[in-house]
Amino acid sequence: MLDLPPAMPLFDAVAHLEDGNPSVNQYLAGVTLDRVGDAALIYELAADWLLEHRSSENNYKTYRSELTTFLYWTFEVEEISVADITRRILGRYIDFCCDPPSELIAYRNVAQFILNKDLEQRVPNPLWRPFLGKKVDARPQPYRITDKALKTKLAILSAFFNYLIYEEYTERNPAMMLMKNGRFKSGSQSNVMREDDEEVRAFSELQWSYVISSAKQLAARDPEQHERSLFLISLVYSCYLRISETAARPGFSPVMGQFRRDSKTGVWGFHIPRSKGGKKRTVAVSNALLKALKRYRTFLGLSPLPVPQENTPLFIRHRAAGRGRDAGLLNANLGVRQLREEIDLLIDTAADAAEKDGFDQDAREMRQMTPHSIRHTGISHDINLNNRPLSHVQADAGHDSIDTTSQYLHTSRVERHESAARKPLDHLPDSYE
Repeated sequence: MLDLPPAMPLFDAVAHLEDGNPSVNQYLAGVTLDRVGDAALIYELAADWLLEHRSSENNYKTYRSELTTFLYWTFEVEEISVADITRRILGRYIDFCCDPPSELIAYRNVAQFILNKDLEQRVPNPLWRPFLGKKVDARPQPYRITDKALKTKLAILSAFFNYLIYEEYTERNPAMMLMKNGRFKSGSQSNVMREDDEEVRAFSELQWSYVISSAKQLAARDPEQHERSLFLISLVYSCYLRISETAARPGFSPVMGQFRRDSKTGVWGFHIPRSKGGKKRTVAVSNALLKALKRYRTFLGLSPLPVPQENTPLFIRHRAAGRGRDAGLLNANLGVRQLREEIDLLIDTAADAAEKDGFDQDAREMRQMTPHSIRHTGISHDINLNNRPLSHVQADAGHDSIDTTSQYLHTSRVERHESAARKPLDHLPDSYE
């Protein structure tokens, strides 16, 4: 039995974060099942955001400390989903940070994780605490935190919430609201992490054609490796999926049986039992995706379409896992990191092909895309190219508001320019001549 600290550290040093940690996984599974239904999902998003800052060790350490404290409060004190946090609720977090429980205060810096030689794995350090106090003449002093430190906390959380907005986990930034009002208001704070002018990054029609054609070519050359890749991007694009909705995580492992045929209408859908905020939805499946599904399943030696409640993993490993909770297993789903790496490889291959054909600028833009850009692309193309009704896209995308879906209307500057270039000055030029 491990001796654990009163608050669980969640994010190991950057060199170990992607390895996974059994203690953290077990903790998240318990929180997900008992208190906060999307705890594992928010952890994956937080880890991904932290990894984007791996190039700066100081920033990484500062951000992970803040996220650990914030998620402890979220999961254990408030027992609430991050998606449900409002400005008023976040104010209670500030109060918590100003007067934390004494058992959460340490008086010297220690590592969050240490190596347990008996287990031969890294484990939470029982001496670690999320808050650091001071001693004078070996006597603990009352805990104090400055307004400057509180503003730093809010700035970090604001940046994190902006990332969650981009990932479409939430639609609001309560930290930004606190920074714009009351005691934390300042002229510079309102500009912290201001969103890009083009917040929704999606592939253009030309760029996406390179991605699809590259995936097909890779699948033809090396089917053992890339038939899975082709089906993966087809699914994410067609159903507007977040990577977290296709990946294994504590308490969730996607299966083929999520493809379901309505017995009354005969229409196929892809059921997502839990997404952001613990929500569920069923996405309408296109004929093209059904064709891609049949191809992938036939390659796997399965029947063309899933049977009801089929538990075959959605994405089977190419080789058995070497470590972690799935060590030695082949018939097991992939995690977020593996799926991201697979998609990143496809995007890089497609960008190389575009560059070879002389589309240098498109190639540069493609290399800035992320796996989540495929979700944005599917939504944007369905609205702007396939002319699907906004209400249909909203339901399939899982957007809370039609306003969120409306942001995808002509999101690309290239598309806006192309449509503007065709505008005439006079629709009836010969009428009066």
